[in-house]
Amino acid sequence: MTKENNIRVHVPRIEYVRVQNYRALKNLELKDIKPLTVFLGPNGSGKSTVFDVFAFLSECFSVGLRKAWDKRGRFKELRTKGCEGPICFEIKYRETPKSPIITYELKIDENSKGPYVASEKLKWKRGATGASFAFLEFANGKGKVISGEKPDFNDERLDESLDSAEMLAVNTLGQLSKNPRVIALRRFITGWYLSYLTADQTRGIPEAGSQERLSATGDNLPNVIQYLKEQHNETLDKILKTLSNRVPRLEKVGADIMQDGRLLLTIKDSTFDQPILSKFASDGTLKMLAYLVVLNDPEPPQLIGIEEPENQLHHRLLPELCEECRAAAEYSQLMVTTHSPYFVNGVRPNELYILYRDENGYTQAKKTSDITGINEFINEGALLGNLWAEGHFDVGDPLVNAGSYKFKQKKS
Repeated sequence: MTKENNIRVHVPRIEYVRVQNYRALKNLELKDIKPLTVFLGPNGSGKSTVFDVFAFLSECFSVGLRKAWDKRGRFKELRTKGCEGPICFEIKYRETPKSPIITYELKIDENSKGPYVASEKLKWKRGATGASFAFLEFANGKGKVISGEKPDFNDERLDESLDSAEMLAVNTLGQLSKNPRVIALRRFITGWYLSYLTADQTRGIPEAGSQERLSATGDNLPNVIQYLKEQHNETLDKILKTLSNRVPRLEKVGADIMQDGRLLLTIKDSTFDQPILSKFASDGTLKMLAYLVVLNDPEPPQLIGIEEPENQLHHRLLPELCEECRAAAEYSQLMVTTHSPYFVNGVRPNELYILYRDENGYTQAKKTSDITGINEFINEGALLGNLWAEGHFDVGDPLVNAGSYKFKQKKS
C-alpha cells in the first residue's frame, strides 16, 4: 500500500519466529506475531538480541554472511555459551493475507575457513491439507529448487550450485526471474529498515542531494527533508503539523543548501524571526522528527524495526508515538523494543511480548495476553504499561534477575 495515493499493496507479514543458539537466545519461539509487535523487558533481558536477529539476517542479504558474521565476533560471540551445533533461524510469513504460509529455515555453522550455510530451506503447503514441502533446499552451497510462480510437490527439482558455501541460496537465486517465490523473500528481507537513530547523528551537515529513505542512524535527515519538500510536500506538511503539535511553538523545518554544497537542517520557532541550526535544537525535537519521517515514508519499507524509541523523548510523547507506529503498521510490519511503560500504555495485550531470562540465563518470551488476569484488567480500562509498573505481570520485573519469575519464587 502506498500512502499518498492509497493504493493497497499487500505487505508480507511475519507470523512466527524461532531462534536457536544465537547469543542468549538458546531456543526462543515467538508465535502469532502481529503487524505491530513490541518487546518489553528490563536491561539484560534480551531485547537488543532479538532486534539484532533481524539486523543480522538483513545484513546477510545486503553485505554477505561473512561480514555480518565477523562484525559480531564470529562463533565465539554469536553462539550461545555452552552450546554446540549451528545457529538456527526459522521464519514463517505470508506474502498476502490469504496466501499460504511460507517457512524459511537457515542454519549457519563454522569451519576452519569461516562461516557457511549448513542448511537453507523454503517450504510451503499449496493446498488446505497435506504436508508442506521444500521448494528450495540447499546445504554447503549445493541443492535443488523448484522454479515457477506456484511451486508444487510434483514439479521438477533443478540442481543448482553456488560459488561458495557461505552464500545464501535465497539471496543468489532470488535474483533470477525464474524463481518468483524466492525473489519475493529476497525482496522482503533486503527491504527491511532497522533504526538505530540518535539525535547527535541527525545534527550532521551532509552533502546536498535528496535521498528517499532515512539511514539507520538518521545522519541523512536533511537529505530526506529535502526529498520530501521536492517530491512529497503534502507528506512533509503532515509530518511538520504533527511535530508542531508535540513541540511547543515549532513553526518550520528547512533544509538549505550552503555555498560549499552541503545541506543544513534548520528549525524555526514561531517566537523568533530567524531559524536555529539543527545542532542547537533539542534532542527530543530531532528524534521525534526523525521517527515521523520513518513512519510516514511515502513508499514505506515492508518491515520497520525501532530500538528503544523512548531515549531522548519526553515520556508524555510516547503513547502518541505508539499510535504513529500503529498507523504505520497498516503499510509495514513494526517491531519495537522498549523498557518504557509510557510507550507500552499504547500497546494491546496480543501485541506485547515480555522478555526475561530464565534460571539458566537464557531469554524467554511471554505474550501479555497469556498472563492470567491481564485481559480482564484491560477490559476494565487499565493500561499495559501501568500494569507492568505496578507488578501485575508474572515475569519482567527489572529488580528480579532480569525478570525471571521462577527465580523470584525461589528467593521469596
